[in-house]
Amino acid sequence: MKINKILLLMIAVFVLVGCNDQPKQAQATKVVKASELAKVTKTGGDMLDKVIKSGKLNCGVVLDFPPMGYFDKDNKPAGFDVDYCHDLAKVLGVEANVLNLTWGDRIPSLVSGKTDVVIGSTSDTLQRAKSVGFSYPYFVFKFQVISKSDKNINSFDDLKGVKVGAALGTTYETEYLAYAEKKGWGKENYTAFKSENDAYLGLHQGKVDALISTNTNIATKLQTEEFKDFVAGPFVPNYDDVVGLIAKRSETAWISYLNLFLIHQIRDGGMNKAYNKHFGSDAPQSLIKSLRDNK
Repeated sequence: MKINKILLLMIAVFVLVGCNDQPKQAQATKVVKASELAKVTKTGGDMLDKVIKSGKLNCGVVLDFPPMGYFDKDNKPAGFDVDYCHDLAKVLGVEANVLNLTWGDRIPSLVSGKTDVVIGSTSDTLQRAKSVGFSYPYFVFKFQVISKSDKNINSFDDLKGVKVGAALGTTYETEYLAYAEKKGWGKENYTAFKSENDAYLGLHQGKVDALISTNTNIATKLQTEEFKDFVAGPFVPNYDDVVGLIAKRSETAWISYLNLFLIHQIRDGGMNKAYNKHFGSDAPQSLIKSLRDNK
């Protein structure tokens, strides 16, 4: 028993000496890593606190993209995305400050600190995720063609040789150009427009014969007198446009909160209320299922 106790004591002393006798370089490395961790903890994931303390949520929305975002008859921001801004601000207990963005403004507005979150129908591409952080999906679009009824565009391949346009920086622009390249059409007949409004104006003025947009925006435009002679055409083949909220990539706690907010929008009826308001019906179960499947 005595021998065992002595051996145990010797082992304990050896371990203690060994622990305290680590190379200084290794100890220094540990200190650096700890300081880096402290820095990350201090600077990352604090947007939630900043928004609550400021009493204001700076929420970016693309306001020429009805029914997701637009200006109403009183020139006030309205739409599905705008309602989500107000719903988010409400649960945070702050005021919503809705900021009008173009498609190209969305990521720069976050990087510059102009916006705290962008609810702007942003496709969750892997390329964009290198620059910003994405929430869970909150909507799913189809990309579609709109053209005058006499153009007889019945399939996507009918766009060959047709003057086609889309809004610059959109995923539907990317998808069309990829399809055109695959088919060997080239870019000679393609026109990029600065904004969604400019794209539809260009279509109406005859600068292009067909436009690539979303099924929701096209449906809205076809209800207006301006586009009574236009029709919705084929969808971009084999593509669902899954979109999420975006925030600074480093704001992990903030993004976690946004994810939970989106879960509650479905669970508590906020999404269905907004969908009814802007689309005139309950949110389809296929959409709800797609959102859950794409998380």
